[in-house]
Amino acid sequence: MKDDVATPEDRSASLKGMGTSRKRVEDVRFTQGRGNYVDDIRMDGMLFGDFVRSPYAHARVTRIDAEAAKAVPGVIAVLTAADLEPLGLHWMPTLAGDKQMVLADGKVLYQGQEVAFVVAEDRYIAADAVELVEVEYEELPVVVDPFKALEPDAPVLREDLEGQTEGAHGPRRHHNHIFTWEQGDKDATEAVLSEADVVAEEMVYYHRTHPCPLETCGCVASMDKVTGKLTVWGTFQAPHAIRTVVSLISGIAEHNIRIISPDIGGGFGNKVGVYPGYVCSVVASIVTGKPVKWVEDRMDNLMTTAFARDYWMQGKIAATKEGRITGLWCHTTADHGGFDACADPTKFPAGFMNICTGSYDIPVAYLAVDGVYTNKAPGGVAYRCSFRVTEAAYFIERMIEVLAIKLGMDAAELRRINFIRADQFPYQSALGWEYDSGDYHTAWEKALKAVNYDGLRAEQAQRLEDFKAGKTRKLIGIGLTHFTEIVGAGPVKNCDILGLGMFDSCEIRIHPTGSAIARLGTISQGQGHATTFAQIIASEIGIPADDITLEEGDTDTAPYGLGTYGSRSTPVAGAATAMAARKIRAKAQMIAAYLLEVHDDDVEFDVDRFVVKGAPERFKSMKEIAFAAYNQAIPGLEPGLEAVSYYDPPNMTYPFGAYICVMEFDVDTGEHEVRQFYALDDCGTRINPMIIEGQVHGGATEGYAIAMGQEIAYDEMGNVMTGTLMDFFLPTSWETPHYTTDHTVTPSPHHPIGAKGVGESPNVGSVPCFSNAVHDAFRPFGLTQSHMPHDHWRIWRIANELGLHG
Repeated sequence: MKDDVATPEDRSASLKGMGTSRKRVEDVRFTQGRGNYVDDIRMDGMLFGDFVRSPYAHARVTRIDAEAAKAVPGVIAVLTAADLEPLGLHWMPTLAGDKQMVLADGKVLYQGQEVAFVVAEDRYIAADAVELVEVEYEELPVVVDPFKALEPDAPVLREDLEGQTEGAHGPRRHHNHIFTWEQGDKDATEAVLSEADVVAEEMVYYHRTHPCPLETCGCVASMDKVTGKLTVWGTFQAPHAIRTVVSLISGIAEHNIRIISPDIGGGFGNKVGVYPGYVCSVVASIVTGKPVKWVEDRMDNLMTTAFARDYWMQGKIAATKEGRITGLWCHTTADHGGFDACADPTKFPAGFMNICTGSYDIPVAYLAVDGVYTNKAPGGVAYRCSFRVTEAAYFIERMIEVLAIKLGMDAAELRRINFIRADQFPYQSALGWEYDSGDYHTAWEKALKAVNYDGLRAEQAQRLEDFKAGKTRKLIGIGLTHFTEIVGAGPVKNCDILGLGMFDSCEIRIHPTGSAIARLGTISQGQGHATTFAQIIASEIGIPADDITLEEGDTDTAPYGLGTYGSRSTPVAGAATAMAARKIRAKAQMIAAYLLEVHDDDVEFDVDRFVVKGAPERFKSMKEIAFAAYNQAIPGLEPGLEAVSYYDPPNMTYPFGAYICVMEFDVDTGEHEVRQFYALDDCGTRINPMIIEGQVHGGATEGYAIAMGQEIAYDEMGNVMTGTLMDFFLPTSWETPHYTTDHTVTPSPHHPIGAKGVGESPNVGSVPCFSNAVHDAFRPFGLTQSHMPHDHWRIWRIANELGLHG
């Protein structure tokens, strides 16, 4: 159809812009095996690195003998802390302001800790040589319980900090204490609790788990001694931040460092931080002058790369007899492992845990978090959540259920009467956040109606009668969750990592023929950036999404950005994309006015063109404007059509959702069946409904894994008991539930396109939903709290302890 006769609707559809369910353009190469991952990289003369790791959780290293390993043909070097110390690289800074051993310096603090780095001509030679490195250890007392770690006679774990009473985040009150972080009004909250009609209390534990991405962590470091340039390919979720950190650690000028993130097989927060493998590979390449590759195996990944969660949350919630919540109190004991390597913004040592008031209008609240060292692997990450938001959501949604039991109220009604009302937005929470927008009541009513909530409760009551009468051995649990997430870190005024403000960026260049390339400071790990960001540009400047190429992950070409994690891509980089596109559109308007021989104010944008006001038959398409920008001298304008935007958001964004699941439990076997899972998400403006649905499916499946079996478990000696995929639960297509997705749309008032982000919401919302279903099924028999994960054995044990067997 010709441009002059096509309707605006037809022209808009041809753009495949925002709101279109456009297929992911990335999948063409992925489904044909054309992805380019770190382990696919091959270079002439490339060497391979592997680690000698400690079998002990806490021990002094008394001797390292690497002579037998060095004698193996093909082994180039064996690095220890003694080799790195003259370079000042035996310790490295963490994202949390702590410092961490690169290689064991005198002692080890967790099982699997890196002790020595073997460099060889072949990956298998390196693995064989690792077995020949002799390390003598003197075992020390092990502490894996954070509460025991704070006892007066607990062993000193961090001897390098002994005697220091101040840490990166304030006073330390014990040799294994890291920080205390407080938010809210403690005195006012305790006063409310002392006078409340009803107070419900519970210890809520969110167990230690692990993102376990499809691709493990790895890198290839290549130092060119002729040019002095260091190039590092790696599984980096924040390439520019890694470049800055590498420069600070190594002393190499930042302009001589190039960081490249190729295709990444899942990140989920696991690939934000800096790992010893990166540092050792860089050092080995500098020393040998050859490229060095390090790729961890699955056991290394599960045992030693950044864990998630491990929060003990003691809660108290106060309410009137009618169910109005009057106050919330929470004290969290956070197990950080051997080093505080959590990936949280500098000013928030416990992340955004102060979103723990959730979706509820709670007038007064208090939160305290104590960080603690233990003999576990370090590095708490936001496993598909924005900096501890999933722990906060789990806490408040479990506390709501406990309060409902105490009041004898229906949990759905208790939530409804305490929701923040639509007319209260922007809403100032008791713990310091300004929620941008929301309509919780509408979303909740839509969810309850969609699943026939009243009918489900009636069926559940009948099933309970049948169970008591001996007609069935299966119980029904109805899990409810309404969550509010905080994403889009974030405003530079309160969010940084290692002093780097958490803005993001986009550069767009329009070619003379009307196609375009956009480069961003983010990096996709499966979110579909090449698809969705092109759709934003298509809607903003009228160039078809199919004619727009997106590039990320190369610090030599992309503008500086803080990367992809914490569901910040769309809220921050998506906004930068829209703002860069609007700069181009503003210039295009001036070019169009010149070409149409009218004043700038006499033309207006119409889908894919600028038209003369009142005379739409007179127009210039964006393709015509692009060509003119490069071949026609226009007074007052420089040639070309491109723009860069660095976007610092004025506020976070606050997506929310209403999730309901129905599960059946066999009390004799502990087995469960997810009969129904309904997920309603409100992520503001929806860019690509198809990708949103896929994100919900993926995030909810990870939430299902966490709630129903996924765990990094330790014995008393600090041995990792779930260090292989034989023990660490990853759902297959057989276990994965069927999901029904739904939505409401409440745009963010401060975001350029009203988008809020959705990638992590399903993980945040699904975990308490599944857990609440377990508790709901056994609540009639006296169960108020059972710690996750709710695997078959634990559910069987619940039934046994409640006297339901026999």
